[in-house]
Amino acid sequence: LCCCEYVDRRGERNHLAACCCDCEDLDEGCERWLTCKSLPPGALERIADTVADRVRVPWFSGAVKVNLSLVPPLVLLPVLLHVAALHFLLGLVILTSLPVVVLWYYYLTHRRKERTLFFLSLGLFSLGYMYYVFLQEVVPQGRVGYSQVVALTCGLILMLAALSRAKKDPGYLPIPASDKKSSLGQGLPNKSVRGSSNGLHGITTSGAASGRAVNGEAKGYSRMLAEEPEGVKKDWCTKCQLVRPARAGHCRLCGRCVRRLDHHCVWINSCVGEQNHQAFILALSFFMLTSVYGITLTLHTICRDRTPFVALFYCPGAYSDYSSALSFTCVWYCAIVTAGMGYILLIQLLNISYNVTEREARLALRDNTGRRLLGGLVIDTGQYNRGFLCNWGHFLSLGSSPPQHSAEDIV
Repeated sequence: LCCCEYVDRRGERNHLAACCCDCEDLDEGCERWLTCKSLPPGALERIADTVADRVRVPWFSGAVKVNLSLVPPLVLLPVLLHVAALHFLLGLVILTSLPVVVLWYYYLTHRRKERTLFFLSLGLFSLGYMYYVFLQEVVPQGRVGYSQVVALTCGLILMLAALSRAKKDPGYLPIPASDKKSSLGQGLPNKSVRGSSNGLHGITTSGAASGRAVNGEAKGYSRMLAEEPEGVKKDWCTKCQLVRPARAGHCRLCGRCVRRLDHHCVWINSCVGEQNHQAFILALSFFMLTSVYGITLTLHTICRDRTPFVALFYCPGAYSDYSSALSFTCVWYCAIVTAGMGYILLIQLLNISYNVTEREARLALRDNTGRRLLGGLVIDTGQYNRGFLCNWGHFLSLGSSPPQHSAEDIV
């Protein structure tokens, strides 16, 4: 393939110059729109798939497909922030509506069980753009020292390093070879697979019953196939076709079982589990420290002789020139994001202190088996709580011992 050629989703060789050709669904949609007729079912989805497949950039070994979810943050964020800096009322409207739009898109993708790079792109580009505005608009005013810029840069680098580690394997359970073959249609010996209305399959063995699904998670997967030393059940995952150890869970977005699954984080586009939970907490902590430090430096520059908290709500000279207005708008954007990440970090720290995961808290609420503590911020299941120090010691030792494969060997 040359740099402008690619193999499309139908397996045919295509060229970037023909990106607007041979799209029958789009032609039909335009004709129906001109004649005021409704589109046939699934037409918009087929058009969207075709457009997503043809959005590519030239590359050495062939045109590379561009993920469309990466584009909106790169385009909209600078535009919206610059528009918000034009007037106080514009800033109020944009900074109020932006979190609402992001939350709406989150619930939309979460309901459809879709993985998207939008949130990861938004987070990384926000960091880069805020750092760029800080260097271009705040540092030249002469109130930020060299050592402070170095400290802020080091915090940003450490946060990105922790984020890179959090993006790695969260602790996926290996799928046995026999189950991989069964997923290809070869079947498991001495087992019969029964389909169910919710898309899960029950595996029947001698004396084992099929499972059922609640809220996307298989519950009652089968009889107790194995036990932990503490007497905790190991469950049979009907999707991955394996016995998963205690506290492991199946992520419906990743399609894999994860050891000590906490939750699927859209901001890193990955699960948070046994192997990356520490790095996830570290990345959140570095982000909070770096963000608060950057906000403080910026407010000291554009709102002099005021404390950062007072300057955040009352800074009369913020809109005296466009540079200060843009910096003040970015400060408020950072403050909103920092408040959201701070809430996530607070919940995580409380859960660690009670040795409970987000998944376990959600299941305890559903089954009404947990206690609400601290005004409902944390759900104590009581199953793994061994005290504050022991709980933190257990968290700090996550991933230190090699994973046990006895559960998979049972299959």
